[in-house]
Amino acid sequence: MPPSLQDEYIKKEILFGAQNYAPLSVVLKKGKGAYLWDVDGNKYLDMVSAYSAVSHGHSHPELVKTIQDQAENLAITSRAFFTEPFGNFLEKLTKVAGFESALTMNTGAEAVETAIKASRRWGYFTKGIEENKAEIIVADGNFHGRTTTIVSFSTDPSYKDGFGPFTPGFESANYCGSCDCESINNCISIESFERKINKNTCAILVEPIQGEAGIRVPKDGWLKELSKLCIEKNILLILDEIQSGLGRTGKLFAYQHEDIVPDGLILGKALGGALLPISAFLGSKDLMKYFNPGSHGSTFGGNPLAAKVATRALELLFEDNLIENSAELGQYFKSKLQSINNEIIKEVRGKGLWIGMELNDSHINAKDLCLMLLNEGLLCKETHKSVIRFAPPLMISKKELDWAIKKITKVIRSI
Repeated sequence: MPPSLQDEYIKKEILFGAQNYAPLSVVLKKGKGAYLWDVDGNKYLDMVSAYSAVSHGHSHPELVKTIQDQAENLAITSRAFFTEPFGNFLEKLTKVAGFESALTMNTGAEAVETAIKASRRWGYFTKGIEENKAEIIVADGNFHGRTTTIVSFSTDPSYKDGFGPFTPGFESANYCGSCDCESINNCISIESFERKINKNTCAILVEPIQGEAGIRVPKDGWLKELSKLCIEKNILLILDEIQSGLGRTGKLFAYQHEDIVPDGLILGKALGGALLPISAFLGSKDLMKYFNPGSHGSTFGGNPLAAKVATRALELLFEDNLIENSAELGQYFKSKLQSINNEIIKEVRGKGLWIGMELNDSHINAKDLCLMLLNEGLLCKETHKSVIRFAPPLMISKKELDWAIKKITKVIRSI
């Protein structure tokens, strides 16, 4: 029997590529809306969305037209010159997000590095921290990217193994839900963070909901307490909303569930409309004023092509009612998953269309369940062997979700 097209492409990736990923055995060729097709023509409902990057759906016609029109006009110049698309994008982004200033890069990890740089300069030049002594407090279970500096403060040994020496200047505290309080179910303690603060602390950097850790949602009030602590101690609160931002949790930003405003905001993924990489760090003029010519930059950061697409992507969040759809269908989806009520399910948690289903380890590995769902036409991905993340495009319909729920229920009840 001749080998399938899938086998041929998989062999090529294994033969010619570094094996830094462990993808599911499907070779994708086409995407449209909430669906993907493989090279053999099989159709799948996308429940991964490239880890929140595909909020608008695959190949949104308005975004495809935008990229075609702009590519014919002007694509890359570098920031050596002013460009019309970039200025308009900065105006749109800062007004939509409610911040005074933005610095754009390409990937989420680059935006996190930008936030680290901004926080340290603020610490030295505004707060008066002694040179080369600034510290940033992060949370256990964090995931902010994979650069050498970022993995330096990861608490997952697999991200650090063999990559040292590591960058100093980071302390780790307990994310809400992993503290030592007697009443863990009602815990909003920030004591672990408070204990780490000293005269050299310039910022606290956290995800309002931890994605890679398994959609870990802090208890109501925890983020607000953390914000109060930062104000009291004159420390920056920097929020990484690369995955949780731009409507994913049912609000424009996840921190809005707590009615706070951080000092700095990190965005990426969905900002590029599922077509191009673009990221941004946003803050006040006082925070950004320490970036001077030569202090930071990127050849492709803020390029006209990405800026034009990102501007349209921001507009479509509201024109297509993606935020409201995420809130409404997210609650519906979560309640339906919770109602499956099967012993292999330990917990279903999340906000908006960003849901984690944690499994009881003794029953099945999450990757095995993802493979079973793949055979049913659903593309899902596991994290940490015990959690399946469900994050469909925000434009998904109730009818499509109902189909997915039916398939998920079938697979779980078959075990």
